[in-house]
Amino acid sequence: ATNAAMVLAKPTGQPPRALAERLAQALRADPDIAAADVAGPGFVNLRLKDAFWQVHLTGLLGEGRNYGRSTVGGGKKANVEYVSANPTGPMHVGHCRGAVVGDALANLMAFAGYDVTKEYVINDAGSQIDVLGRSAMLRYREALGDAIGEIPAGLYPGDYLVPVGQALASEFGRSLLLMPDEEALAIVKDRTIDAMMAMIRDDLALLNVHHDVFFSERTLHADHARKIRSAINDLTLKGHIYKGKLPPPKGEKPDDWEDREQTLFRSTAVGDDMDRALVKSDGTFTYFAADVA
Repeated sequence: ATNAAMVLAKPTGQPPRALAERLAQALRADPDIAAADVAGPGFVNLRLKDAFWQVHLTGLLGEGRNYGRSTVGGGKKANVEYVSANPTGPMHVGHCRGAVVGDALANLMAFAGYDVTKEYVINDAGSQIDVLGRSAMLRYREALGDAIGEIPAGLYPGDYLVPVGQALASEFGRSLLLMPDEEALAIVKDRTIDAMMAMIRDDLALLNVHHDVFFSERTLHADHARKIRSAINDLTLKGHIYKGKLPPPKGEKPDDWEDREQTLFRSTAVGDDMDRALVKSDGTFTYFAADVA
């Protein structure tokens, strides 16, 4: 069955059932179709002739796993980024769904002749990584025998950080506590991100999902975010970026809403429902700006 008539009714300005009747009439002329009948509000039920299945089943048996492979992609490069879960804890069911859908899409494109790269962007920059580092530092102190009490609000309370704290204690002893806070926190962040990504990779492997590239968002923010600034400059010269104001969110305005001029990307020109901000009110770049770069 196909719902094509109901999908096409509005853009063609025709009643869905009337359009379905026209589609069914045209389909009946196809030599492979035994019957095309309209049902309900505009579904078209199709029945294929036995000869159609005989030909295609013979081809399927002959070609095996290559059945349906094509060269429609023509070797064009395609980058498929998926999962990209924050390295702040274990994956959840939503991430698994994205992993399966993304991997299936990437494999399908490769099967159709595209030169596919499977990418995972590690969101290892931003406030959530600061929170992760401070959470792991607390577990490190716990592993050293310090009484940490209840995990403070705003930190990650999960037990999955306990082994990270133990590993830090085993590697560094109490030396991290003797370092300047910023220096110690940088080390803890690096070790914790590595541990989280190892856990995520193991979970993905259980799904038989393997990425070609793991790209660190932090590299975009290095050298005063040179790569992000360069990308924004290039897009500005091409007319894709402008200064303007975004409309307030629909419904009740959030407390932190600011009616201000912003640096915006013209994403509505490529089908988005609104243009996207590139710079936050504090002067730092948005997640979208990093994605653009």
